Amino acid sequence: MQNSKRILVAPLNWGLGHATRCIPIIHALLDHGHIPIIASDGVALSLLKKEFPYLPAFELPSYKISYAEKGKNFKLKMIWDSPKVFKAIAKEKKMVKRLVKTHGLDGIISDNRLGAYYKKVPCVFITHQLNVLSGNTTWMSSKAHQNIIKKFDGCWVPDVKEKPNLSGKLGHLKNSKLNISYIGPLSRFEKKELPKVHDLMVLLSGPEPQRTILEEKLLLELQNFKGNILFVKGKIEDVQTQEEIHLPNGKILIYNFMKSMELENALNRSTKVLCRSGYTTIMDLAKLEKKAFFIPTPGQYEQEYLAKRMQKQGIAPCSRQDTFTLADLSLMDDYDGLAQFESVAGFSLLFEVFSRVKENSEPTSSSLST
Repeated sequence: MQNSKRILVAPLNWGLGHATRCIPIIHALLDHGHIPIIASDGVALSLLKKEFPYLPAFELPSYKISYAEKGKNFKLKMIWDSPKVFKAIAKEKKMVKRLVKTHGLDGIISDNRLGAYYKKVPCVFITHQLNVLSGNTTWMSSKAHQNIIKKFDGCWVPDVKEKPNLSGKLGHLKNSKLNISYIGPLSRFEKKELPKVHDLMVLLSGPEPQRTILEEKLLLELQNFKGNILFVKGKIEDVQTQEEIHLPNGKILIYNFMKSMELENALNRSTKVLCRSGYTTIMDLAKLEKKAFFIPTPGQYEQEYLAKRMQKQGIAPCSRQDTFTLADLSLMDDYDGLAQFESVAGFSLLFEVFSRVKENSEPTSSSLST
């Protein structure tokens, strides 16, 4: 195709959310005749390689993000880890520059990867966090993040601009000079009317050690659940595994991971969902109009804000990880559940950014092939 562009898609490896919400964008690029090239690290890269085994994929330097074992130490751990994150970002910038030149890339879509940027090609940043919540340092972390976003040619926020919306103060600024486009919530799933076979679906993800801590707690706490549970650990491994635990009044079917189509069917076949309050998960559950219960990652301000916001609005209840009990799940019956938003993403218009030639730009892929 004459106007085909080679676009690097680079999601942050922080749980699975950044990678999974890039899936509909990669499909849209393919639908519009472009060539997506995947770049990430860790489980995010593994997941996208499983979803798109036919696309070129490259490993970027890892930010080595991990959570503190105690939520109260979350911010301190982030500060302690920041030197190695900045070092990884510097390496990432060099690697991205090399990828642009070696593979004749025409543009970059970065989902929260701060070093996935090169000034000579159009670059877009995806985030739902125009404000980065960090307690009493929110003003500083938000300003620093906005200064990074300014370098990019556009910022795509996966939400709607007006109220009601999903991200609240995270994704909305009162006054901003940023080039922001609200593209509507992104989800790789479609709602289907399928018979319900799982009374509860547990869906885990996120950096260690908190993912494992919650997994172990829930497997103990749910022993007396009455009904059938589908438990997806969110551990991206080479081979999919499953095991079954028989309960006094039901069973737990456990998978290490599921690919998108399996997850879509499983969620559509589940009556209720127990999960983290990550923003991508919230977008998915809104698309599927599910009843949910949220357990935010301890100390992660963004997830705590989103969970409390959903509870305050009467959408879904939530609990702290250390105080959650099986009895809390009954609260879901008193909440409305999540509702679907109309998608406003017009990808044809959004992708026009990659047709613009920047000053002192690299040769385009089409010129390299002639």
